[in-house]
Amino acid sequence: MSHRIRVRRSRLVAVLFAVTSLSSPAFAGTLVGSVVDAGGVRGLQGAEVELVELGRRTSAAQDGSFRFADVPSGSYTLRAAYAGADESRTSVSVTETGTTRVDVALSAGDDSLILVIGQQANLGSAIARQRAADGVASVLTRDAVGQFPDQNVAESLRRLPGVNILNDQGEGRFVSIRGLDPELNASSLNGVRLPAPESDVRSVALDVISSDLIESIEVKKSLTPDMDGDTIGASIEINTTSAFARKKDLLKLSAEGSYNDLTDHLSPKGAIDFSTKLSDNIGVAGGISYYKRKFATDNMEMDGWDEDDGIVYADTVEYRDYDVERERISASLSFDFRAGESTTLYVRGLYSQFDDHEYRRRLIFEMDEAPSEGSDTTATFISDDGEISVQRDLKDRFESQKIRSLTLGGETETGPWKLVYSASWAKSSERENGSIDPANFERKFEDEGEFGVRFDYSKPMFTGHTITAGNDLFLDPTEYEFDKLERTTLSDSQDEEYALKADVSHVFALGTGEFTVQGGAKARWREKFYNGTFDIYDGFDSEDDLTLADFIGKQDYGLAVIDPVLAKKSFRKFWNDNQNLFELDPFDTAAASAESDYSVDEDILAAYLLGRWDSSTLRIIGGVRMERTKNRITGNIVTLVEEGGEFGGEPVEDDTVFVTPQTFDRSYTDWLTSVTIRYEPVRNLVLRAAGYKNLVRPKLSKLAPRAMIEDNEGEFGNPDLKPYRAWNADLSVEYYFGRNAAVSAGVFYKDIKDYIVDYTQDDVLYNGVLLDSATTSINGKTAKIRGFEFSYNQAFDFLPAPFDGLLAQFNYTYTDAEGTVPNDGDLGDLRKVGLPASAKHTFNAVLGYEKGPLSLRVAGTYRDKYLDELGDAPEEDRYVAKHFQLDLSAKYQIMDNIQLFGEWVNVTDEPYYAYQNFGGSRRLLQYEEYSWTAKFGVKATF
Repeated sequence: MSHRIRVRRSRLVAVLFAVTSLSSPAFAGTLVGSVVDAGGVRGLQGAEVELVELGRRTSAAQDGSFRFADVPSGSYTLRAAYAGADESRTSVSVTETGTTRVDVALSAGDDSLILVIGQQANLGSAIARQRAADGVASVLTRDAVGQFPDQNVAESLRRLPGVNILNDQGEGRFVSIRGLDPELNASSLNGVRLPAPESDVRSVALDVISSDLIESIEVKKSLTPDMDGDTIGASIEINTTSAFARKKDLLKLSAEGSYNDLTDHLSPKGAIDFSTKLSDNIGVAGGISYYKRKFATDNMEMDGWDEDDGIVYADTVEYRDYDVERERISASLSFDFRAGESTTLYVRGLYSQFDDHEYRRRLIFEMDEAPSEGSDTTATFISDDGEISVQRDLKDRFESQKIRSLTLGGETETGPWKLVYSASWAKSSERENGSIDPANFERKFEDEGEFGVRFDYSKPMFTGHTITAGNDLFLDPTEYEFDKLERTTLSDSQDEEYALKADVSHVFALGTGEFTVQGGAKARWREKFYNGTFDIYDGFDSEDDLTLADFIGKQDYGLAVIDPVLAKKSFRKFWNDNQNLFELDPFDTAAASAESDYSVDEDILAAYLLGRWDSSTLRIIGGVRMERTKNRITGNIVTLVEEGGEFGGEPVEDDTVFVTPQTFDRSYTDWLTSVTIRYEPVRNLVLRAAGYKNLVRPKLSKLAPRAMIEDNEGEFGNPDLKPYRAWNADLSVEYYFGRNAAVSAGVFYKDIKDYIVDYTQDDVLYNGVLLDSATTSINGKTAKIRGFEFSYNQAFDFLPAPFDGLLAQFNYTYTDAEGTVPNDGDLGDLRKVGLPASAKHTFNAVLGYEKGPLSLRVAGTYRDKYLDELGDAPEEDRYVAKHFQLDLSAKYQIMDNIQLFGEWVNVTDEPYYAYQNFGGSRRLLQYEEYSWTAKFGVKATF
């Protein structure tokens, strides 16, 4: 046996020696350089650079730099190409052992600036980087003067193929890609995985970060072994700028006003962006952005749809009036340093704070019994049949989200070796302290003839109400007495991660291309916790009753008359002055404060090995990645026992909350294989194929062993949840024609195992106690996603003037995403459903015009309906209706360095509409309208 091992080792050494001998010519040098625009403004990332005679090809880095190692001495033709530019061919001579430098400047005919400024610059950069990508990717970039296509990161991503944006209060926040839940995406900033501010999710709301500071966003839909494997939808990679990416100093100032139609209020925004070189080897770049926006939302929500004697009705109807003030401040700073010929170092930091102050006033009807009469479109309730509760409440909530990140890293290249390394820290948090959520005033109608209300369901998106009896009592604010105050004394969610990463690669130059062996390791240490303290007050100790009349305000709600309403600010002042008079409910307070707390440690150790073949026509990347995951998870079992009950076999004399902490440890290992092929059989035609395995770990909040047990029913987390694991396949074809023109089409397939669903089961044994029923999360069966993507982008610069300024962009995605879930809580009876957040049809269309000082754009976005939340049965599923939004923008350059701009957002006043299919019709669950917003301002660039 030992003899065989020695023989095999000797053969392996011989093979490696032969490969090394072939790949390292006796007389070889290194060719380096950069590709820049002819105006000398910035490096052209993604530019294609080729040594024609050797068939070796590479793509320019963020600063436009490129590098070929182990180039035999001799004369060659260096070809450089970039979208929107004329191709360049340069003769170069490589010396025997030294480094040869060649810089290439590209232009578009006589007008070189078109490469880096304006809509065409954004389009050309995106096309170039998409073409240069290893796998399937879509890219958004800003131009050389710092203008991003949209002013909100999430809104910008809406323009890309396969991307669906989930809105909050009319603004894009979370990103769904290829019909998958935002939880199945991962977001990175400068290579650092971003933790989530919210307590119960992994997904990151991308409106927290200002687009003023973003250089580019790349949505990578297929994975290679050197990438983190924790995404099934896509990896969203956000990058701030490098000082070396721009060849000239930049200082940009912008000032903006934003007007919302519903609030009749003007909101301010301002930003500063700069980049400068302190010397040839040191650069600094950064910026700061401030935005304060006031807006309103008119909302109506309904719940509890049921049927009685042929009358379909909802037992809860709410009219909600939102007034919101959002304030965001973001700042970034980066330093770049060239430490000699072979090493570049950098430090990148970002801080973003997103404050949200929300006032919400509600009129709520809650009916205990079925309606007394009705028709196909109406239902009438009277107090003769049962109690009707009318509530008027106020939420005064202030929360602050913060994202911080810091990355230190660098690259060292020497000969055929390249070393990339980084250390990073990122922390996200969401905090409330002192929110009133809500203060409730209630009037119960339960006497015969005292009150009646009729609801009109004839309009699918709106339910009207008419008071049929007791209107004077209904409108009298003195009739509504204080019922309950729920105060968020502290809600503290924190998510923090440290990471170390190193990659090393060696290039073997062969006769018709080059082969790269690359390996690396990454360690991530993450801690997420949530701590909540909630005080519940259910009484007021005073000789005089506390009623709505003490806090009367003015309605500014547009869907219906909901007077009398609470004033937005007077209750908080009263609370601050009279806190000692409110009576605390110790039982509810203890329960609410203990049930949500948890902490999770998640440590991930990853290593990978890949091989990469590159030639002028073919690129193949294949390899394997290992990720080892360890968790320590802590939560509370909260048991509510009423007076006279038992806990642990002992009688309980008073209503009592028992809190029992519990901790679980677990670990598992995943091996993630992948192969990616990029083939260019003829110039400008690119074929791609990718097959790969990836995973998404469960929500940390679902893993947390939190349990709430009351009246022998339970709701608890599941620390044994397995991660989502998926096999994926992508096939695409791309054709690049003209200067700024590309068309692409592709299909994708995903087979997801252990999809996670919520499940309610009867007769559950939990910690030795038999519960009547319990709700938890479980791993379900497989889910399958099939889809098709199409994209078309073109600048019509070949047309005669003035039409040569036209450009068009269009993309369409079809997604068929299906999974199986228990039907009405029965694991033996499964039903097929569309996956949550999966819209079957999405498309985006942009028509732009850019010529001379004028730039115009019309952008339309369509999203099909999608499943938002699963119910126990099909008629309880929640859907969000289709959505089409039209936005307009215009820019005018009044001087070389000063530009005026304006935007009209949601021109069509598109609302948000959610419903369930019950009783043969769509039944309203939520309707919101936001009206339109106009933005206008000025930008100055120096």
